Formats: sequence, structure tokens, C-alpha cells
Amino acid sequence: MDDFIVRAMLGGIGVALLAGPLGCFLVWRRMAFFGAALSHSALLGVALGFVLGINLSLGILIFCLVVALLLILLERQRMLASDTLLAILAHGALALGIVSVALIEHLRIDLMGYLFGDVLAISREDLVLIYALVVATAIALKFTWLPLLSATVSEDIAAVEGVRITPVRLAFVLLIAAVIAVGMKVVGLLLIVSLLIVPAAAARRVSRTPEQMALVAMLIGVLSVVAGLLASLRWDLPSGPAVVIAAVLIFAAITAWPRRRSRAHYPHV
Repeated sequence: MDDFIVRAMLGGIGVALLAGPLGCFLVWRRMAFFGAALSHSALLGVALGFVLGINLSLGILIFCLVVALLLILLERQRMLASDTLLAILAHGALALGIVSVALIEHLRIDLMGYLFGDVLAISREDLVLIYALVVATAIALKFTWLPLLSATVSEDIAAVEGVRITPVRLAFVLLIAAVIAVGMKVVGLLLIVSLLIVPAAAARRVSRTPEQMALVAMLIGVLSVVAGLLASLRWDLPSGPAVVIAAVLIFAAITAWPRRRSRAHYPHV
């Protein structure tokens, strides 16, 4: 097997391992649109990276964190509903990102690669970054898993129990931004939320505990990446969309399968 295919597989698997548990929290907290707003705004991070001459993943990470903080602050206002505010910021930031990239005169890039992924172009440096983030995320979740679960069930009760809500929320947002930054080459900025949400939604159908759901979501994500890349190579399909289609087909198959009557024991929000 060619080196670039191996790197693509390893990179996609790494992103799936990152997206699995974090996607579960997006599903539990009903924050799918929040994740979409972050991913859409990430194109401005690409422009920032080119302008400042820094690593694009770092530029995306910085800008996603700035946008996330802005969203958290603006959600406290009462003039607009949260979903309306997220829609305005998501599409406004996406449009501004496209215009910003177009206005950089010396820059000629293929936006399709950033919007829909170019997993076959993953380098060894990208792999090092992805798996460094896998390790960092595993360590971060080890210390924030229970506080995040408590805050997911009820932030008021979690605060009474001594959970520091703001630092926990910021840590979670930072991890989501990291997934978006490294997932850009796998499925693209427009589809990365699918790799967060779809495996987690599928895993919820067959899991009984939060930990089990996170592990199953990781497994479904890995299967989606492998199946999507193999389909891409076999039928010459766009790799990012092929991965998402594989995840959706797995979700459809699990949804169609008769579910046991026993209720799952994960956060109900």
C-alpha cells in the first residue's frame, strides 16, 4: 500500500478517535449547531494562518477559540435566540473567510481542499500533530470527564457540587476547536461536524453508559474513515464526503436495527 494511503488512513483514524467522545458531548448537550458555527468560522483561521505565516492548524485553533468565546458572551444577551445568533455568526464568518482568502493577492489556493478535505495530502508532520492531540485529549478528558458529565446534566447542580463551570466549558470548546483544526484535511471544514455528530448519534442507539457510548462512537468513526477511504480509492470519489457518507450509512443501519427496550443511562438533556 502506498505511503500516502497509509498516512491518510492513520490521519483519519486519529481524527475519528478525537471526534468520538467529544461528539458525544455535542449530542448530549444539543450543541451540534454550535460545532457547525465553529467549523464554518474556521476558514477565517486559514486566512489568519496565511497572513501571519503560521501553521494553518494553529491559526484555526486560535480563531475557533476566539469565536467560541465570542459566542459564549453573546449567548448571554436576550435580543436574539441562540440558534438565530449561531446561524448569523456561522454563515457570516464563512462568507468573510472566503472573501478574506480571495483578497490575499499573492495567495492562490484550492478552497475545495479546505472546505471538503484532502485526506490524501496528510503529511508526517500532520500525523504527529494529530496523535499528539489524541494523547492530549485523552489526558484532558481523564480530568474533565466527570465535571463535563455533571455540567451536561445540570450546570446549576454541577456548580453547587463544586464544578467550576466556566473553565470546564472553555476546556471543552478548546478540544472541539482542536478537532476542527486537525480534521480539516480529513473531511474539510464544512463536514467535520458530521464526523463529530453522526458516529455519536449512531452510538447512542446501542450504548447504555456514557463511557460505552464514547468508545462505540470512536469505533464507528474509525470504521467510517476506513470504509470511506477504501470507497474513495475504489470508485475515485471525493475522500471527505465519502467518509461522511459511510458514517451516515452506518447510522442508518443501526437506526433500522430493532433496539432493545432497556433504556440507556447517559445524560438526558
